[in-house]
Amino acid sequence: MTDLDPEDQKIITLARSARARNGVAEGAAVRDETGRTYVAGSVELASLRLSAVQAAVAMAVASGAKGLEAAAVVTAEAAPAAVDLAVVGDLGGPGTPLLLAGPDGSLRVRAEA
Repeated sequence: MTDLDPEDQKIITLARSARARNGVAEGAAVRDETGRTYVAGSVELASLRLSAVQAAVAMAVASGAKGLEAAAVVTAEAAPAAVDLAVVGDLGGPGTPLLLAGPDGSLRVRAEA
């Protein structure tokens, strides 16, 4: 799984940077229908818990995005969470790719919403 489009590699790199910079369990980045990117880390507050993918999609929607081309998450998990696939599908539609990479940035799973 090393043959990545440069734009997909970019969102993995952005997600990895968000994870490292913020010291959170997950970092995510999404690319909207115009090519703009949105980056977020997981949120863990007493009254609010969001995965990094949920936070990045929320940022995209709040900024006016109407669709997604792709999403990426950097995590120690081995598989994408069902909630992450659902939120990517909500904005991107069926078949929108969710790229899951390990903390080292290597692609582990390419799933579709």
